[in-house]
Amino acid sequence: MRYARKLLPVLLLLLTVAAEAKRRDPLTEAETDQLREVAMEPYKRLKLLIKFADARLLSIEQLRADPKEAEVRGQKIHDLLEDFTAILDEVNDNLDQYAGRPLTADDKKEFRKGIKEVISACDQYDLKLKTLRSEALSDPQTKKELPDFQFVLQDAQDAIKSSLDVAKEYATDKNTDSTPRKP
Repeated sequence: MRYARKLLPVLLLLLTVAAEAKRRDPLTEAETDQLREVAMEPYKRLKLLIKFADARLLSIEQLRADPKEAEVRGQKIHDLLEDFTAILDEVNDNLDQYAGRPLTADDKKEFRKGIKEVISACDQYDLKLKTLRSEALSDPQTKKELPDFQFVLQDAQDAIKSSLDVAKEYATDKNTDSTPRKP
């Protein structure tokens, strides 16, 4: 019994490590390289993240229109929504990172432009995911697939709300270059 108690924490640690290793990176290598190239340019970085999130939602639309994908569509939508959510989390991290950093006047102007684009994109994302949810309730095929992605769909909608809230907070904050958001 003593041996089992000592072994339990090690087993839990191994399971945690295995779960982390299984996680996919939401970005391709090419996307990661693009982000590295603009690491110090807030506007360009936010613009790229929005582009990558757009690509995930476009992939969902294309997947839903392809009858050949019917067998695996639910799981693929699940994976794309997970990636989309991870990208929006990265948007939030970038907003926080750049808002907490002293920026030049030009960078501050560019950052504010990026904030506006995040707000606009989140409004579009919200509409697309509401449409997906309503179609999942009315379309028989999508209704069958819904159990595969309903929870990540809710997570994605929550991520949109969070990104929108963070961006709006920074858009109204006159000291965006020196006041990070409270966790």
